Amino acid sequence: MPEPWDILKTLADSTRLRIINLLEQDEFSVAEMQEILVMGQSRISTHLSTLRKGTLVLVRKEGKKTYYRRNVGSEDQERLVKAALATLVNRPETKKDLIGLKRVLDKRKRATERYFNAVAGRLGKNYCPGRSWEALGHLLLKLAPPIVIADLGAGEGMVAQLLAPRAKKVFCIDNSKRMVEVGKKLAKKNGLSNLTYKYGDIGKVPLPNNSVDLALMCQSLHHAQRPEEAMGEAYRILKPKGNLLVLDLKEHGFEKARELYADRWLGFSENDLYRIIRDAGFKAISVNVVSREVKEPGFETLLAAAEKA
Repeated sequence: MPEPWDILKTLADSTRLRIINLLEQDEFSVAEMQEILVMGQSRISTHLSTLRKGTLVLVRKEGKKTYYRRNVGSEDQERLVKAALATLVNRPETKKDLIGLKRVLDKRKRATERYFNAVAGRLGKNYCPGRSWEALGHLLLKLAPPIVIADLGAGEGMVAQLLAPRAKKVFCIDNSKRMVEVGKKLAKKNGLSNLTYKYGDIGKVPLPNNSVDLALMCQSLHHAQRPEEAMGEAYRILKPKGNLLVLDLKEHGFEKARELYADRWLGFSENDLYRIIRDAGFKAISVNVVSREVKEPGFETLLAAAEKA
């Protein structure tokens, strides 16, 4: 652990302090920080190197990209960091940084929305990694209708429409307005009056606390900006003893998935998915590989199940 005076020395530079303030909100790449802080790449990289040496930031590699996030240290270290950050409140540069931060986060969201808006109406007709009848069959066997279900990141609601005829109520949540529009038309066409589509993000689900029996995430978690927040929302909307089912890609190295499918995360290891679910408060957690594709790049699919404590 660094000495207090070393931490203060590191935070004494205004640029480094602005970077720490930025990483309090989310993790960012150097390119994103350039856009937010309106600074050159070399200047930001130099300060990040100093912050890393001071153990104030951590690095996460995602394929060819590198993301930086704030490292939460000891209580003494956190007191010093919080005190330093308090000096930035209401400063002109801080207000500009927050505007830039919102712009970059909106840009991330729009990039994902553009992909799903473009494929709305034909997503189920084309290849989609991890979406196989084998995997879906495993998921459907876990269901116990009639119950109230929330399909989080539902897209057109292919799975939800299979469940609706036997469920009490199904809510489809998706952050693509076009997907919601297409889903509503399909539900009406198929006479599924208990199937409701809502526009919203899985990181902030537009459903009340303790309102559903089953929270379902079918190939949606790897699109979440913050998987931990999405999992926390699933926990929030579930009734006590409610169930969680997650069907998602196992960690892989197919970098093109970001461009081809607007993937934010290249899947999850079994341990990481278990940790995300556990940290949200769930119990009785199981995570298993349920499908392996023969065709390159050989995607594997994980099925996780858990219960709200």
